[in-house]
Amino acid sequence: MEVTFDLVAIFFLVSLLAGFIDAIGGGGGLIILPALLLVGLSPAQALATNKFQAIFGKISSVRYFSKNGLIDFSSLRVTLTVSFISSGIGAFLVQRLSSSTLNQLLPFMILAVMVYMLFSPRIGDFDTQSQVSMGMYSFTFAALISFYDGFFGPASGSFFVISFVSMLGFSAAKAVAHTKLLLLATNLAAVLVFMTGGEIIWLLGLVMAAGQWIGAKYGSKLVHHKGSKVVKPVLLAVCSVMLGKLVYANVF
Repeated sequence: MEVTFDLVAIFFLVSLLAGFIDAIGGGGGLIILPALLLVGLSPAQALATNKFQAIFGKISSVRYFSKNGLIDFSSLRVTLTVSFISSGIGAFLVQRLSSSTLNQLLPFMILAVMVYMLFSPRIGDFDTQSQVSMGMYSFTFAALISFYDGFFGPASGSFFVISFVSMLGFSAAKAVAHTKLLLLATNLAAVLVFMTGGEIIWLLGLVMAAGQWIGAKYGSKLVHHKGSKVVKPVLLAVCSVMLGKLVYANVF
């Protein structure tokens, strides 16, 4: 595939938008992946290049949230390790296994998240009582979502946010902040695995990385100042788009 100036400019703007949306509630991959596939990248190249550029958006978000005291790094040491390993395993397997079964299950997973989002009053701007310990969370929810993120990825950020809120009682802003740190670990693990297969389109990925960094910076600021007022609507929108896309793909 020839990387032209027009293509570079378009993908910079696409990644800018994706980084902004992803910083709020996840789902940037819903914009990036179809665009990469549309210009002729193979599924493996699209997944690999998307993971690479997404790292820079996560670094931008983590940097912002860390400066504003929203991330407790010491409590996530085990969770980060588990997430890194789980994502690496998922990225290794996706290059060798068919994802058709996962595609069939995803609509039900997304629908469950949407139902929870619509009827649960727990997503707010203050911490609530946790349902499980951080250790239990690390080896169950974090491990499963991280594996999924390495294997496929779309809406994994939304899954992390929901799990932080529902299982650990985090506020909306705190959940998004900690989600970005875990996704930084999962994306890094996936990229390292994809690099061994030579699947990353580096020039395109670097241009998109710049857009991700800028978009994520301003999306993170919005989450910090508006909290659940923006997180919940964006999560619902991401889940709706993902569900519609998957249903359409499976039915038609």
